[in-house]
Amino acid sequence: MIHYVMTKAAKMALVNGMARLTRSTGVTVTAVLPGPTASEGVTEFVGQLAPNGRQTPAEFELEFFRSVRPTSVHQRFATADEVAAMVAYACSSQASATNGTDLRFDGGVVRGTI
Repeated sequence: MIHYVMTKAAKMALVNGMARLTRSTGVTVTAVLPGPTASEGVTEFVGQLAPNGRQTPAEFELEFFRSVRPTSVHQRFATADEVAAMVAYACSSQASATNGTDLRFDGGVVRGTI
């Protein structure tokens, strides 16, 4: 997954650089880095794959996190509403001191810092 990690590292550097460019302007720059999310596309994909493995979508999700994302603390997909809530927070005045950083929202998939 070198390509994935490389793009995340580039995004993190971009966010930090943009925050530095906008210092003292009242503008904050924060990235939300969601992990496995039950988006419309993922839900559709799981719905197509699950019957092939003679599984329900719920069984597929359990097996996915057991075998593909075993480091996940949640052991489930985040919902789109959960991700939206994190984005709403990042855009709110409550997050005014959150600047030049990344909010990992991955259910504990990533151990440590990327």
